[in-house]
Amino acid sequence: MNDFRAWMLREAEPGPPRLELERLGFDELPEGEVLVEVHWSTVNYKDALAVTGKGKIARRFPMVPGIDLAGVVRESASPEFAIGDEVLLTGWGIGETHWGGYAELARVKADWLLPVPPNLGMRGVMAVGTAGFTAAQAVRALQKAGVAPGGDRPVIVTGACGGMGSIAVVLLAAEGYRVTALTGRPENADYLHHLGATDILPREELQGPGRPLESERWAGGIDAVGGEILARILAQTATWGAVAACGLAGDSNLPTTVMPFILRGVSLLGIHSVRAPSEVRRECWDLLSRNLPPDLLEEMTEEASMEELPQVAEQVLAGRVRGRTVVSIRG
Repeated sequence: MNDFRAWMLREAEPGPPRLELERLGFDELPEGEVLVEVHWSTVNYKDALAVTGKGKIARRFPMVPGIDLAGVVRESASPEFAIGDEVLLTGWGIGETHWGGYAELARVKADWLLPVPPNLGMRGVMAVGTAGFTAAQAVRALQKAGVAPGGDRPVIVTGACGGMGSIAVVLLAAEGYRVTALTGRPENADYLHHLGATDILPREELQGPGRPLESERWAGGIDAVGGEILARILAQTATWGAVAACGLAGDSNLPTTVMPFILRGVSLLGIHSVRAPSEVRRECWDLLSRNLPPDLLEEMTEEASMEELPQVAEQVLAGRVRGRTVVSIRG
């Protein structure tokens, strides 16, 4: 193969970067110890921002977007990986500072790769993607903070119909937690109950400013929204509870006070998936492999072609995508 297809972001002044589906030469690939023949990628919220030009995700140009990929090793200068191995990569700056997953080939550092869990497969790990990996990090963080299953209060998950939220609901339910799913799309109540949510809460119930402290309602939470909703959840979290913050789909501001932290001992846990160390990644993928039934993962997953990527990205930002979307790079 002397050339390959890739979505490429190029600077355009004035205005956002220009996205085009191009054919690139093999010798244009960046440096790295492992050459991967990419089979699958996915569309996370960050990917949608990059593809549509509505967020400054790419930090250098030209850039192949796509912060996740799964494929087969084609060349390797690393003893850790052999030709034919199935590998996955989430984060580590691909699609931002290093060419990413929306291409038929990717050359990357060996330290960034993990073997694909056999029970999930390459398509399955991209149905999980960074969104699901982030959900697993959040569940792990709550557990390490002492939020245990089986108590009187549920754990709340915001953005529950989205990719991260959907997988967070599944993982929490599988680990024995009662889950309240917060959503602005109540027509998806049956879907959320099927994933394991005990209760469905309309988003409107937590919109708008609240008091610095409110009635204790939650054992903990996983939030992808930010803003007033995260502030309200913190104000309603029970003593010694914890909330994992892993998104800003609603607002990057946090209009709260220190009162939940100093009067109830509530912890706010920041989740950063891009440069999570290898031991954290392995723990999270073990959690995902253990608790994500392949048939349930398939039910929450849509599939798109390379050519459909720009349209899917717009739908993700508009909140019209339920669950996860995988991109068939070679379909």
